[in-house]
Amino acid sequence: MSETTATSVPSRTVVAESATPRGRRARIALRGLQIVLALFYGIASALPKLIAHPSAAEGFDELGWGSAGMYTIGALELAGAIALLIPVLQSVAAMALSALMVGAFVVTITAFGGENAATPIILIVPLALIAWARRGSNADLLRLVRRRA
Repeated sequence: MSETTATSVPSRTVVAESATPRGRRARIALRGLQIVLALFYGIASALPKLIAHPSAAEGFDELGWGSAGMYTIGALELAGAIALLIPVLQSVAAMALSALMVGAFVVTITAFGGENAATPIILIVPLALIAWARRGSNADLLRLVRRRA
């Protein structure tokens, strides 16, 4: 009997050890994705709007939103980029940026005839993954808000 117990224990240990690195790799990959998206939203998307780069300004002028709309969208994108990196805000940030991308898709379809409409839809996919995978942070955020109230 001791031989049977000795053989079954190591096999259970091997299963537990193989599950841990996979979960760790997934968490690292997800964190890397968050960093890449935060860099994209902060540098490639928000920065041109916040510095009123001509490429961003002409699109908002075409819409009739002017500089106020451009700065508002840029500030929202920058806030979302920063929040993607803060553990307690990461899921909410991903959901908020997803909502912003739905708006960008609608505007692109209606005002610009669908040119580059795939970009916001493509960005929603990793944002939805982050929102779902980090959904536990929503409970942490709710606890913090309730404690402060």
